[in-house]
Amino acid sequence: LDTLEKWVTEIFSEIPNNGLPKPCFGHLTQPFDTPEFHKLYRVVPIRKVHSLNITWALPPQEQYYRVKPVHYISWLVGHEGKGSVLSFLRKKFWALALYGGNGETGFEQNSTYSIFSISVTLTDEGYKHFYEVAHVVFQYVKMLQKRGPDERQVIWEEIQKIEANEFHYQEQTDPVDYVESLCENMQLFQKEDFLTGDQLLFEYKPEV
Repeated sequence: LDTLEKWVTEIFSEIPNNGLPKPCFGHLTQPFDTPEFHKLYRVVPIRKVHSLNITWALPPQEQYYRVKPVHYISWLVGHEGKGSVLSFLRKKFWALALYGGNGETGFEQNSTYSIFSISVTLTDEGYKHFYEVAHVVFQYVKMLQKRGPDERQVIWEEIQKIEANEFHYQEQTDPVDYVESLCENMQLFQKEDFLTGDQLLFEYKPEV
């Protein structure tokens, strides 16, 4: 560690600090409030696959990294057990897989907006009924919205424990990739959360 600290000091101490705050683009609201966004687009894929992708633009969520509300919603939407969207669609033979979430990359999560997407891999039969599939997805999201998170703290705690276990027992990564990841975290989180902010859930706040 002493050697590494010496190298870092030698290499980076010459970089000037301009003392400016981190740029914020929160004043650029509603970036997708255009006629082109509220539409259905059909795209012919290169390979034979049927996929339905529904995308929402949300207010910026990066300040809620200790709560991770988008991750929580993703967990509920992506659930595959009894009563889930995917379970219902599979019984109809309309879908093979379903994923919901936000990759938390610069494009999907920043100071202007956050993207939330649900992607459904359809069967041939599901492709014929993609309007009904979309309707089911919206019904499920509406149900989550109506019921609210208050009665689901147990689920949040379950997610928190799973993420904590994955963090504690994660495999060692390439040092270069790890350093790059930490540098990105330094732009997003408080310093006490540089190592954990992108993985762990810290606070349960149903209002968020």
